[in-house]
Parts: sequence; C-alpha cells; structure tokens
Amino acid sequence: MAAVPLTLPVGAWAGDNQNALHPASKQEHSISVLWWVMLVGCSIGFGVIVILLFLGWVRRNRDYLPFGGRDRAGTAIVIGLGVFVPIVILSLLFVWSDLYVIKTTEAPAANSTPMSVKVIGHDWWWEIRYPGTRAVTANEIHIPVRTRVDMLGTSADVIHSFWVPALNRKADLIPGRVNRLLLDANRPGEYRGQCAEFCGQQHAHMAMYVFADPPNVFRRWLANEARPARKPATPQAREGERLFLNLPCSGCHMIRGTSADGTIGPDLTHLATRTTLAALTLPNKPPDLTHWIEDPQRYKPGSKMPGFSLTSSQRDALVAYLDGLK
Repeated sequence: MAAVPLTLPVGAWAGDNQNALHPASKQEHSISVLWWVMLVGCSIGFGVIVILLFLGWVRRNRDYLPFGGRDRAGTAIVIGLGVFVPIVILSLLFVWSDLYVIKTTEAPAANSTPMSVKVIGHDWWWEIRYPGTRAVTANEIHIPVRTRVDMLGTSADVIHSFWVPALNRKADLIPGRVNRLLLDANRPGEYRGQCAEFCGQQHAHMAMYVFADPPNVFRRWLANEARPARKPATPQAREGERLFLNLPCSGCHMIRGTSADGTIGPDLTHLATRTTLAALTLPNKPPDLTHWIEDPQRYKPGSKMPGFSLTSSQRDALVAYLDGLK
C-alpha cells in the first residue's frame, strides 16, 4: 500500500477564497449581482408555482372551463404568470446582462491599460511573463491593486481556461490564439484561481494565485523577479547548484544567470519567492520541496517532473540551493 503523503495539498490549508460571490473587482461585482438577482427571481417564481399547484390541489374537485368558461380569473392567472410575466422578466434580464454585465466584463482594448501580463497554460501549470521586463514566474501572478491589467492568455498544448472567480469571468486559453481578460482588483489580497476547462489527468491540480499588491510592494517584487538568480551563499548551496546544472534538471528548467536553459518546466530563477509548488499542489517549504524532488509522481501523477535517485546529501544540497533562489 502506498504511503500517505506527509503534507496536505495546498487546497486543504489555504482556505476557501475561491468564491465568485465575494467579488474583489467591479467586473466580478456585476456578475455576482446578476447571479443574486437571478437566484431571487427564480426562488420567487418557484414559490409562485408551488402556491398555484397547492391551489390547484385544493380546488381539484371543481369544474374548470377555460377560455370563456366560469373560471376566467384562473385562466387570466395562468396566461399572465405562465406567458407574459416570464417574457417580460427574461427580456429585462437579457437587456441588463447584454448592455451592462457583458460590457463591464469585456476584454480591454489593446494598449488601453497601464500594464499587461502574459499567461501561458501548460499541462499542468501556469507560466507568467511581464512584457517589457525579464520577469518570469509560475503559478502566482502579482498585480498592483486598483490598476487595470490586461491579461493576455494563450496555451502551449491543449485548451485551458483561466478563471479567478473573485476578479472576473473565465477566459479560454487556446493554442495559437491570444485571448484577453481584465484584472482589476479593488483591494489588496490573495485570490485563488483555477483551470476551468478539463485538460487532462491533473486538471484539478492546475490552480494559481493572483496577488493584488500595493503599488510599491508590486514594484519591488517585479524588480526582483527581473534580476538573474542569486549566487549560492553556502558551500552546501554551491554544491546544490553544481548538481542542478549537471543533472537533467537544467534541461527542463531555466535559472537565469546560469547555464540552465530548459523550457519544459517552470522557470526557477526566483523559486523561493513563491508560496506554493506544482501549481498550488504543495506549500513551498523545504520539507515539501524535498518530498517533491524525491517523488513528484506521488503528489502529481502524470506530470512531466520525474523522480530522482539521490543520496541524502545530494538531496539536501539541491534543496539548500533552490531554497536560496529568492
């Protein structure tokens, strides 16, 4: 029998913050208001139907002659509530959603926002680039709060769907095509997102965070992400760097400032600044990083990350090096 993982998946400890009804942007607020209006309207409609069914049961032994018979009031109620009222309500909802909600959530025009971020979906992780800078990260998007950000989304393999419920609607990421989505958080926070289009075995573990930072915090973060990797500070970390560059790691991952130039897996230049591993599958702490290096298929079966047969000293050196990439 396989051993039980020592660490819970991130979703088990990160809290329930993936909620479309707790909006953190103007766009998601319009969506949530529409949802509540439709819920209340449907509940009232359901209640009316239940009442009419009950009245019909109470009056079940009476003769009923529709359209000019003795029960003209009943006929008027059935036609009014069953035909005219639904037509009016559905028409109003259509006009509201089409002229207001869709208009509010539509993609921004090109070059109409102060900044943009490029998101590329992979099986099963997110690559994030900041056009105009050398900053590259994975699975955790940082944006300045109260700033309109144009998300440019595409895919490197199959169709994915980018969805951060607290910020906006979904946007499909399609190979060979760029779809746009506005990200505009109105308060600082950490907002969980998810791939909303089934994309394979680890679709459920293809999540991301959007961090809405105060502008000064965001500028510092972006400046750090654009720099090459720090040089290892200890003999153990230097040994870890040597191992990383000589093992197959460097063929799959990039660490800017070194000879590692792989593009199959995430860029690890500033791995230690991230809060999670493997698209929110594990927290990014040294013990979890150790488990991930030893046996990634145990935590994310089907991923492209292979396991390695390392001695304990080699494993500890690699972890020391990667944990220093801040």
